[in-house]
Amino acid sequence: MYEWLLSGTGLDPASAIDAVFEADHQDPVVLSNITFYSLCEHHLLPFFGTARVAYIPNGKISGISKLARVLEVASRRLQVQERLTGQVADAIFSALDPHGVVVELQAEHMCMSMRGIQKPGNRVVTTAIRGRFENKGLGEEGLLALLHREVD
Repeated sequence: MYEWLLSGTGLDPASAIDAVFEADHQDPVVLSNITFYSLCEHHLLPFFGTARVAYIPNGKISGISKLARVLEVASRRLQVQERLTGQVADAIFSALDPHGVVVELQAEHMCMSMRGIQKPGNRVVTTAIRGRFENKGLGEEGLLALLHREVD
């Protein structure tokens, strides 16, 4: 079980983006509601939640499942949410060289829910932003708004 839970240890999350295509547009790409599970490196208890990823292409796009795979690789190791968020953003930024990327994770931590303060149901939100967002006047705030747009 632990071999599987920690199978991302030592792997480069950027290597999960192995399907890259040329793109002649700079329209934002947004993937939301990506579930993830990881183990807190401090307490060896799970934290889990959902991720939202958005980037503005700069000549390259990824196979869409590869964005989720980056998260999978980075979360399958002893981790803290803050570092995980940055690792996902860094991997996408490194592999695709986009104009900008933003990653947001929302997670419940069992170290807060089942021990310690024992407050289940709370969610920690972390955000990592890389690059710049100058696509058609879209600033960082606009890209963050895209992350939170409801998708039917």
